[in-house]
Amino acid sequence: MESTGSYEELDSSVKEHLDISTFQRKFDVRNFIGGISDKLISDSKGNSEPFDPQPFIRSFEGAVDKLIAIRKDVQAKSEQMERSVKVAEREYSRKMSDLNKGFEAVGQSFSGMETKMNEVGRSAIRIGEQLESVHVQRQRAQAAHDLINYYIQFSRDDTSSLDVLRKQSGKEGRRQLATILRRLSIVAKEVDLPNAEKTREAIEKYCEKFEKDMLNFFDKCYRKEDPKMMHHCAQTLQDFNGGASCVQIYVNQHDFFINRVQQKVNFNDEALWKSLSDPDSVPPKSEKGLVDLFREIRGTVGEEAQIVQVVFPNPPIVMQVFLQRVFAQSIQQYMEQLLNNASGSLSFLRILQLVHVQVSSLVEDLKVYELSAATPRSPTETAELRRSLEGLSAVAASSASTSASISLTTMLENAMEELFVPYMEGTRYLDREAKSLSELYTNYLVSFTRYHDRTSTKTSMFDRMVNQLSAAAEKTAATSGNSTSAQAAAALMKFSGLSSSVNQEKQEDIREEDGLLSLDAAERMLRWHAEAVGRCIELSASGDVSKNAFALSRVLAEAIGTNYVEVALLTATERLRVADGKTEPSFNSLSVLRLVDLICHLWQQYLNTALLPLTSSSVTVRREMVAFNNQTVSRIEGAANNLLQNLTDAIVSWLALQLTKQKRNDFKPRNDDISFSRVNTEPCEACCEVLEKVRDAATQNLSGKNLEVFLTEVGVSFHSLLLEHLKKFPVNATGGLMLAKDLKSYQDVIATFNCPALPERFEFIRQLGNLFLVRPEILASYITDDYLGRIDSELLQPYLAQRSDRGLFEKTADGLGGEEIAGHEAKGFRERLGVSRLSTMMKELEGLRIGDGIGSMGSGLSGGFSLASRASRAFGST
Repeated sequence: MESTGSYEELDSSVKEHLDISTFQRKFDVRNFIGGISDKLISDSKGNSEPFDPQPFIRSFEGAVDKLIAIRKDVQAKSEQMERSVKVAEREYSRKMSDLNKGFEAVGQSFSGMETKMNEVGRSAIRIGEQLESVHVQRQRAQAAHDLINYYIQFSRDDTSSLDVLRKQSGKEGRRQLATILRRLSIVAKEVDLPNAEKTREAIEKYCEKFEKDMLNFFDKCYRKEDPKMMHHCAQTLQDFNGGASCVQIYVNQHDFFINRVQQKVNFNDEALWKSLSDPDSVPPKSEKGLVDLFREIRGTVGEEAQIVQVVFPNPPIVMQVFLQRVFAQSIQQYMEQLLNNASGSLSFLRILQLVHVQVSSLVEDLKVYELSAATPRSPTETAELRRSLEGLSAVAASSASTSASISLTTMLENAMEELFVPYMEGTRYLDREAKSLSELYTNYLVSFTRYHDRTSTKTSMFDRMVNQLSAAAEKTAATSGNSTSAQAAAALMKFSGLSSSVNQEKQEDIREEDGLLSLDAAERMLRWHAEAVGRCIELSASGDVSKNAFALSRVLAEAIGTNYVEVALLTATERLRVADGKTEPSFNSLSVLRLVDLICHLWQQYLNTALLPLTSSSVTVRREMVAFNNQTVSRIEGAANNLLQNLTDAIVSWLALQLTKQKRNDFKPRNDDISFSRVNTEPCEACCEVLEKVRDAATQNLSGKNLEVFLTEVGVSFHSLLLEHLKKFPVNATGGLMLAKDLKSYQDVIATFNCPALPERFEFIRQLGNLFLVRPEILASYITDDYLGRIDSELLQPYLAQRSDRGLFEKTADGLGGEEIAGHEAKGFRERLGVSRLSTMMKELEGLRIGDGIGSMGSGLSGGFSLASRASRAFGST
């Protein structure tokens, strides 16, 4: 066995890899193994002999021995270094402990020093407070001494020392003199000594002279445009008495108020004033004079804000006084001229809204001039300023005295509110708005009312309309809880004079068009009302919008509902009542119903879209508006239903009249070609023609459920007429064919009505007509089967009695035997009796006379006439 390899026998390249420095760098096992075996691998590849592993083994054994030796050396060095580190750590800990003890000693020293310094500081503060108190007392004593000295000098008529301050000490002397005089005035009022009155008068005269001199000086500086000296004067007068007189002279002598004493309104603008009184024109948005005035105000306020900020020590007060004067003088005077020139309520309201919109815009623009106080004042100075401002106007004084708590924004809003108080207080605005709408509607409906007044047999229709609108105006004001409602009602009564002229014109020709309903007219009335509601939103307080909108909706309901729609319905109903029953009824009332439906639908849509949302803030008002609207619409529906009922009665009467023209032998003709060749009898043709006219007119003017109910009522009534009609005429075999043709024509016409309740009824009529065609021998089975099998045989006896072969039928019945017939009848109807709708119908119609049938319809159509507003009422109720 060969000897193991050693480190000394290794190649030099391998020894390089086994140096300690190899492991101090970045170490990679793969690179390390590769570096040791690279030379051996290359030598092995260059040798053609079989692979010999011994060189590799010796090389790796030597490398392992070397690595073990290196590890032992490294381990020994690590242990030595760990021992050194432990020794160093112990030394470090000892030093840190010594340092902590030193820091604790220093901290204790500083704490002791801080305690001593705090004690010294508290002592110094107490000494300072005592010194301050002594100093204040000394100042007060010195001030009191000086005041007493000055007071004594005044008592001796000696003002030399004060004159020196006034004339020779400059700005500081004047400000000091202002303070002294203010205090002397207070002292003089409190002193109660001999000759005190004389001294007080001397002080007051000197103060008046000083104030006058300072105001003159301020005026000179103002004219010289010297803001620094103006500020000095303003500051001095503020120290003297609050500076109110300085503010007053500044405002009074401002060029804006001097040059613009009173701007005249341009009354020659015909286009503007004409549009104001025209309800169909768009309300004007501006007026030239007002625009020019507000443009000048904006420019002036912008300039003055800069001057006031520099000149006055109390800029907010000065700006508020200046703006109060602008509103109370310039704007108010021009606004009064515009309103005084308004001709009529509509013009007045439109001007009021125009001014309100423009002033609102102006106020928003002026809010940016919110100034801050340049010189803060003590409570004592503020109180003195408030007392000094008593000489100003009440509005300006109130604004200035509370400037510490009221901002410019609040002042402007208050000024704007006060500007409109004379026109908006209480229910003044609402009364005027209701009066305007009532006047517009009354004038607009004069021709309409005059036309329909011809149908009135008692009170004039116009008088009733005026009374109703007056009552609506009273309710409008009563809703707001003000007694001025009588004024609005009294204003409307002046239109009652028109009723006399209406009565005089009754004999004149009146156009038919004047009395017709018009969707355009309704839209016009709603447009006027929408404008009034828009003004209401603009001018009313936010809390009053809902109740004001409800009040205006009453006026609209009275005009468009009571005085327009209901009047047309009543007139149409009256015409039907007085119409000659021997003439064919007119279907014009159906066109009235169509327009009523459209107008009410438009009105209710307007109510839901424009008015109901305005009541969202008040559940009570919303509920009252919905209830009032439902009552109004229900009343109109009742009138419409009454009209439709009267029309139905007239149609049924006319159909009954046509049936009375049926000849006795129309269904029992001779067996001639002429009789047999006729398609229908003349009454049948007339009735079918009437029914077709009814169908066409109803389809053209009614829709939905209204159309179905009306045509169903006509069809059911005509069915009742036919049942009675067939009992009156004898029928032979040939006549049975003619009767069948008539009944088929009736059935075909009724089928075009497209009413679900009618086909079965008229199919029964046709089957009933077949009784006259069936041979006697099969008649018994016929009446017990199909349609007729559902009917009690006793109800069919009046019809069977009209067969010309009645005797033959009776013999056949006798041949069958009574029991057999009874058996057939029992089989035909006993199982169905009480459950068949047709059986019930026949029992109800048995014994029903034509006159009773027509009269019974007066209680109302089945389901009633329904306006398109039902959906809107349901929406409103939610």
